[in-house]
Amino acid sequence: MLREIIPLAAMSEFFEALQTVPLLRYALLAGILSSFSFGVVGSFVVVRRIGYIAAAIAHCVLGGIGGAIFLSRTFDIPWLTPMTGALTVAILSALLIGYVTLHAKEREDTIIGAIWAVGMAAGLIFLHYTPGQGVNLESYIFGNILLTSKSDVWATAILSLVVVGVAILFYPKLVAVCFDEEFTRLRGVNSAGYFLLLLVLLAVGIVLLVRLTGIILAIALIVLPAATASRFGQRLWSIMAIAVFLSLVYTTSGLATSYIAELPTGPLIVILAAIGYGISFLIPMNRFR
Repeated sequence: MLREIIPLAAMSEFFEALQTVPLLRYALLAGILSSFSFGVVGSFVVVRRIGYIAAAIAHCVLGGIGGAIFLSRTFDIPWLTPMTGALTVAILSALLIGYVTLHAKEREDTIIGAIWAVGMAAGLIFLHYTPGQGVNLESYIFGNILLTSKSDVWATAILSLVVVGVAILFYPKLVAVCFDEEFTRLRGVNSAGYFLLLLVLLAVGIVLLVRLTGIILAIALIVLPAATASRFGQRLWSIMAIAVFLSLVYTTSGLATSYIAELPTGPLIVILAAIGYGISFLIPMNRFR
């Protein structure tokens, strides 16, 4: 069956291209490295049920990207890359949304929606007034992993290592905040601080996703592998392990298939993740519990 869908000749062509086309090789490495962050962060998002916060942070990232490109070109700041701007604004918006969630007296969803909209609007305004050659907005909205450079791979490796390392270091506290924040607070643990730390990890994970799937589809790849994994794993660590494995499968198979079939990589990866989530409902959960 597999030979009918993806001919062996086409697969061999993909593996040959990995050896001769650096951009394709960088894209694959970035996808593999990012998958560890996706699985870990996505599992926290699913069990804590903060998908709406993840979506708001993802859309605010456009403000950071637009601001970085505008300032870099206007004032000739070469180190101010779109990823730097995205990471800065993602973390700031995560902290702001976290503060609103913890302390706001107004409707939480309304304020988060306003932050979401302002981030998108600011990014579009910055990009509109950016001097020089027009910016390919589509690559940020829908993603283009094939634009990954060697420096992007190194940045992805460092950020992924930070995310996974922090998650391991503070794992017991983060688990407690996800499952019983009130009890955690009564035990004398700074639950608010660890909740904000969780949102910062989420912000970093989303920045890694923007290059792969774009702003619009980022939330799907954060949530879908972890949501699928949660149907089969009983403990958070097992959900994370399954989610990382699924993310690796989706990103690598999506990249290979998109290269062979000449399809957009980001949307195809999300479609594969959605299919995997749908198939999970056909598998009896009691077989794994």
